Amino acid sequence: MRLLLTADPEIEVPPRLYGGIERIVDVLVRRLRAAGHTVGLAARPGSDCPADAFFPWPGLSSLSRRDTLSNTHFLWRTAKAFKPDLVHSFSRVAYLLPLLRGRTPLVMSYQREPTLRTSGLAVNLAKPGVLTFTGCSDYIARRGRPAGGDWHGIPNFADTEALTHSPSVPADAPLVFLSRVEEIKGAHWAIEIARRTGRRLVIAGNHSTANDPEGEFWRRRIAPEIGKDGIEYVGPVDDAQKSALLGQARAMLVPIQWNEPFGIVFAEALACGTPVISCPRGALPEIVRPGIDGFLIDSIEEGCEAVARVGALDRTECRRRAEDHFSAGAVVARYLDLYAKVRARLAPT
Repeated sequence: MRLLLTADPEIEVPPRLYGGIERIVDVLVRRLRAAGHTVGLAARPGSDCPADAFFPWPGLSSLSRRDTLSNTHFLWRTAKAFKPDLVHSFSRVAYLLPLLRGRTPLVMSYQREPTLRTSGLAVNLAKPGVLTFTGCSDYIARRGRPAGGDWHGIPNFADTEALTHSPSVPADAPLVFLSRVEEIKGAHWAIEIARRTGRRLVIAGNHSTANDPEGEFWRRRIAPEIGKDGIEYVGPVDDAQKSALLGQARAMLVPIQWNEPFGIVFAEALACGTPVISCPRGALPEIVRPGIDGFLIDSIEEGCEAVARVGALDRTECRRRAEDHFSAGAVVARYLDLYAKVRARLAPT
């Protein structure tokens, strides 16, 4: 197949620092090419993902109306020149507008809760069978279905090959909080659970330094606890540090306080063999099987109980869960299956 993928124009593919979905797109391009497909990529100028053809967006902001108009026209011209068998967008549904009345299958992937008005408009404008939606979890797909159209939940993936499985850890191994340090990620719950259970807690991730609610959360709720009762902050970590940090943890403790669309870090923890303790919100019930891969908690008290029980979980089963459901190979196979189905739906009869 000739496949044309798109990513938002703000961050290069692959990302030089942060950029979870840009990393996903990069690996997807590489895997699709390795499977024998010809892959074009529309992304930010300067991207060095090894696509067969690269098309740099002229507009660099997905929030700018002018750039949106420019990128929409650019994608239409790019599709005419590249002649893909299918377009898979990880960028803006608006960019697909001129292609909705064509016969080329379009797959629009959402990494956050979709705007039902925008998605519904695209459904109404599209020729029957042309447009298919995916969400990065069944949770996101369910949130999008009221807009109409064909929705599939296909998870994001972790780079399981780059993450080292640690089949065992010492009894006094620390808990790890690995995420952006903000209130919706539950860093304050993690600190209280660690303190009550007498466990060390390593906090990793960036945080706001601005004069905003998250900066205030850091300064008032988190910073004063660093260095007390075994609470340690190590800052942002790169991929190698992440693997080492998760691999030596008794559990990853990120008790989210919002509906997480997916959360690649949870799959990364499982890939290291590390159980996850979080909350049953958003996509977490799709990732964590309570009592097998970790625990889903509704209170700090339940978090303390989970920490007491987590040592009995099989870390090899956690790794198997990641390989079977959240590895690049498993997820790319699901995309290829979807591509075949949507192309067959539009095939001449």
